[in-house]
Amino acid sequence: MARAPKPPRFYFSLRSPYSWFALLELRQNHPELLDRLEWRPFWEPDPTSAAMLADAGGEFPYTPMSRAKQFYILRDVRRLAAARGLALTWPVDRDPWWEPAHLGWFAAERHGLGRAWVERVSRARWLEGADICDPGVVRGLAAELGLDADEVAGAVDDPGIREQGVKALLDVQRDGVFGVPYFVNGTEPYWGIDRLAAFAASFPEPEPEPEPVAPEPVAPEPVPAPEPALAGAGRTTDMSHAGGCG
Repeated sequence: MARAPKPPRFYFSLRSPYSWFALLELRQNHPELLDRLEWRPFWEPDPTSAAMLADAGGEFPYTPMSRAKQFYILRDVRRLAAARGLALTWPVDRDPWWEPAHLGWFAAERHGLGRAWVERVSRARWLEGADICDPGVVRGLAAELGLDADEVAGAVDDPGIREQGVKALLDVQRDGVFGVPYFVNGTEPYWGIDRLAAFAASFPEPEPEPEPVAPEPVAPEPVPAPEPALAGAGRTTDMSHAGGCG
């Protein structure tokens, strides 16, 4: 039996401005895709997650960024934000710990608020200058969304969510993800916000709804003329002989 095809995937990172720009573009230009996508988190694991990943036979595709690339990204993101009319606040990540926000996503997803979590945390990081690596900040954002703040902030200590995180990082490796945003439709990968239009175009156009066809008019059935009444007969309500006798 042939395997069912995997759903289209959107790999996002709450760390990445490009991932946030992709979400904004999806919402503005391709809203019909938002509910079709399987959302997948991508983040640099902490020592606990990294050890669990290694035990599962996985490895995170991490490459240190050169100083020249860092300066390029600063300029590039500034241009992209200005083009979108966004007053971006660049965060300072002195000692980043990405687990609170990304494992918190699994807790939010349990309650059907995974996308809302991505949107709120991204806005906090890029527009409000919040430190999303701080469990206290994560707790406050969870409360804003009506989530159990203890559950979301405690995701880093939840063995079940840690296991989910390892499975997600293994999927990163299986899908060949090396950066975000990263989209997959079937076996075709698309990397970067400049490939989002091509990813959206890879979905077949929906079949147009057939126009309703007006029914043809139906001629009324002819009504037979009543037989002439016999002289002296009274009125009847049917076509029988007057008086009801033969």
